[in-house]
Amino acid sequence: MFKLILTTVLALASAVAMAAVDVNQADQAALETVRGVGPTLSGKLIDARKQSAFKDWNDLIERVNGVGPGSAARLSAAGLTINGESYAAAPRAPKTTKPVAAPRKPATEKKGN
Repeated sequence: MFKLILTTVLALASAVAMAAVDVNQADQAALETVRGVGPTLSGKLIDARKQSAFKDWNDLIERVNGVGPGSAARLSAAGLTINGESYAAAPRAPKTTKPVAAPRKPATEKKGN
């Protein structure tokens, strides 16, 4: 019975931790519940938000120093939203790789004539 209660409590705790936090609505403490948002970033978000609410993720990236597309994607995956929307990064071009050469066959030994 104790294991069932403990499992339920842990499941609820992780569900709360994964709850979306809207950058335009959350206070500093709520922002800091998002993985990757500490006191410095939450302060930058709140200061930029004082000027005006963020319209979208591109607006946040332009206005908050230190937040680029990569960190926006990570913050969004951790639960940060803007007006209820997650960050949808532009699709990346596939990496080009050099073709791999076929392995060399070992040299055959010449037998004496």
